[in-house]
Amino acid sequence: MTRRAVRLTATLLILAGLAACSGTGRQGQSQTAQPQQRESTIWDVFSNRRDPNDTVAVNRYLWNASLEVLDFLPIQSVDPFTGVIVTGYGTPPGGGRAYRATIKVSDPSLDARALKVSLQGSGGAAVAPDTVRAVEDAILTRARQLRLQDRNL
Repeated sequence: MTRRAVRLTATLLILAGLAACSGTGRQGQSQTAQPQQRESTIWDVFSNRRDPNDTVAVNRYLWNASLEVLDFLPIQSVDPFTGVIVTGYGTPPGGGRAYRATIKVSDPSLDARALKVSLQGSGGAAVAPDTVRAVEDAILTRARQLRLQDRNL
């Protein structure tokens, strides 16, 4: 009796597997006529299928303006995928104090909230907030100018 039940169960599983592989169920239509598309499921919300190396999530105008405005500082590291520019110490033209900057462009929009500038004086000394704000304003102004130049092309 058990042998018979095992054979019956095995036969049903094989038939179910074959039925599942039978295709879309449409008679007379070629499956190669339409490209197969994967249906999305609820689990797609939780998966990260984006390749982080194919898109840059920073604003190009803010990025280029940051490099232009702070061109007197030597660049130590640049990562356009995370939006971080780290510079070494340098003295601005007409200034007597050396500064170091870290710039983070965190958003693809041309917005003041997308730009974060951090300045350090020589030896790690704090920099006045007005100076940091002036550098941010200069970068934002240059970014707007670059955007207007692109529109005129």
